[in-house]
Amino acid sequence: MLGGKIQCRKTTLSIVKKIFIKLVQTEILTSSEVLEELQISRQSLNSLVKRGKLTPIKELPRDRMFLREDVEARKEAAKELHAKYRPYDE
Repeated sequence: MLGGKIQCRKTTLSIVKKIFIKLVQTEILTSSEVLEELQISRQSLNSLVKRGKLTPIKELPRDRMFLREDVEARKEAAKELHAKYRPYDE
């Protein structure tokens, strides 16, 4: 009986691990990915973070991690600001 419970727990943990990995791969972006997604420089990204316009969910010694949802919201806000203040560029 106990062996069945242990096996079931291992299977459940394996499934949870796979779901978590998929979540991280699809919903977490590194600084480099954010630069590409927003088409900005590293200096601009640092400025956005410093001004509180984009908040990393984790800071590592040589990188930061961001939620895709936050990056997409920032991208949409940038489009709106661009349209408002530079309408002649379109």
